[in-house]
Amino acid sequence: MQFSHAPDIWNLHGALVPGVLAVAGLHARAPVSDALAAFHATAAQRLAAAPESEWPEVQAWRRAYSRMGFKPTQYRCASESLLRRLRLDGHLPRIHPLIDLCNAASVAFAIPVAVFDLDFVQGDLQVILARGTESFETFSGDIERPEPGEVIFADAGGRAHARRWVHRQSGTSAVREGTRHALIVAEAQHAQAPEHVPRLVEALARALRAAWGSAPRTGVLSASAPRFDAGLTD
Repeated sequence: MQFSHAPDIWNLHGALVPGVLAVAGLHARAPVSDALAAFHATAAQRLAAAPESEWPEVQAWRRAYSRMGFKPTQYRCASESLLRRLRLDGHLPRIHPLIDLCNAASVAFAIPVAVFDLDFVQGDLQVILARGTESFETFSGDIERPEPGEVIFADAGGRAHARRWVHRQSGTSAVREGTRHALIVAEAQHAQAPEHVPRLVEALARALRAAWGSAPRTGVLSASAPRFDAGLTD
């Protein structure tokens, strides 16, 4: 299975820096509390100094959404939504160790982090401009059609696994109790993304090794090296 961004995405978003991890041997009993506490503390310290809307990582995604024709405060990137919830509620809900870990890393670095159960992705996964024929299954089971030109994560079977880029994921490939293989994608567009994304990838890789004893395959992509081979085996 390969993950990539279509050439159109690189052409329209030249500042994009994606980081990718593929991990096997997952289960829902992994101890992640220490890692969560450290990530959350980092986010809380930054939030005490300034609200998330003022952070360069969030502002870069807001500009990207404006360029795509979306109102940024209507369609927030995933990291902004999580940071806003953390600021208002003081905590994030616990869902599954892997989701909790990725959400915690997302707020610590203010970078959207998506995680997909690879057993529910058909063939390769690519970030593309939607044709409008793809199907997107919500968490409630409803089926939607992305708008033509909308940025989505699409697999070889024509299923959209995320809509409006880093705004909302599909229920189809959501991590669940039986998830064993996952692809994690972090994407940033701010000026320091070339420095911050590799740091996020390494921090997640360390946490994954500590919690599951599994060494993930990792990569940082670019327009000149846009493909990542998951290469997973049990």
